Amino acid sequence: MQVPVPPGEEVAPKLIRLLWFVGAGVLSVAGINKWKELEKKSAIQKQTDETSSSDSKAVD
Repeated sequence: MQVPVPPGEEVAPKLIRLLWFVGAGVLSVAGINKWKELEKKSAIQKQTDETSSSDSKAVD
């Protein structure tokens, strides 16, 4: 199977653009997932801090 290419045009630039686009998508998804993970950890830490502070107030 051969990809039809107009005369005078190379396949390499199109392939590079495709790989660039896919790479940018992968990096974007990885960044978004990392951000969500940090937000989740922050929320858990905040909840833990509030719980421990309310427990220590109850003991006092």
